[in-house]
Amino acid sequence: MRFAIIGRTKMLLETAHLAVKLGHELVCVITSKEAPEYNATTNDFQDLAHQLNAPFAKGSNILEFYEVLKSSKADIALSINYTGVIPSAIIDLFQHGILNAHGGDLPRYRGNACQAWAIINGEDKIGLCIHKMIGGELDSGDIFEKKLYPIDINTKIGDVYEWFEKDIPELMIKALNNIASSETFQPIIQSNNPQDVLRCYPRRPEDGLIDWGNSAIDILRLINASNKPYAGAFCNFEGEKLIVWNAELVIDEEIFCAIPGQVTKIGKGFVEVACLKSKIRLLSIEYRGMETSPDIVFKSIRMRLL
Repeated sequence: MRFAIIGRTKMLLETAHLAVKLGHELVCVITSKEAPEYNATTNDFQDLAHQLNAPFAKGSNILEFYEVLKSSKADIALSINYTGVIPSAIIDLFQHGILNAHGGDLPRYRGNACQAWAIINGEDKIGLCIHKMIGGELDSGDIFEKKLYPIDINTKIGDVYEWFEKDIPELMIKALNNIASSETFQPIIQSNNPQDVLRCYPRRPEDGLIDWGNSAIDILRLINASNKPYAGAFCNFEGEKLIVWNAELVIDEEIFCAIPGQVTKIGKGFVEVACLKSKIRLLSIEYRGMETSPDIVFKSIRMRLL
């Protein structure tokens, strides 16, 4: 099939390479500015277009590239993480529409930062869906492939992204091949009942601020949801920013009184901190630009995180 790609990320690049290897023809490349955490840049997309002699365009307003996409005569487009909602005028250019890879258990998790919200909300799984786009709508449309990734209290956002990078290209190609070879393939019809949909909105780096007055389990979920490749969950220590990269729950029977953020124990390779009626063990932190063991920084249980 003749296909276009619209979006960003290394996963989209690898999907395109795999599709070409399997005999599909890449005829147009549309991208936009990469996010700071991405390991693929606009230059990588431009290089791919150049290698395959395909038209290339960069920008966040997809309608600006209407004529480029129309003239490509692509049968279908593959999209991952484009910066805006794609309207019907663009989707209708393709006989088979646009396939989108979405990191959320549709229809429940639609929108932005769905993986982080799922970790914060204490879900036991995160979904990965390949679905057809509907113009002007967010993460709706028939689902052509779906896979679930089990998570627990110790799952970090980076673990989920590693899974995405491994499985998204394969699932995208599986959906593409099903469309190309079978007119009888039946996708999953998404529910549009408002009771079935959870709309997730964007998260920003400052949302990683730790409130030590929360429970240890809520703080641990925030740490894991804000983890690499993002900016990390953080707090203030002696007037400077301190990032927590790795932590775990403290399971003990101590009955205690402490102000939230109080250091309660210092051991080899860890420091324990009081939260709301619970404690959390810090295992790896970043302070003054250096990632280190917390017992290197904290020397007294009179110390406190804010």
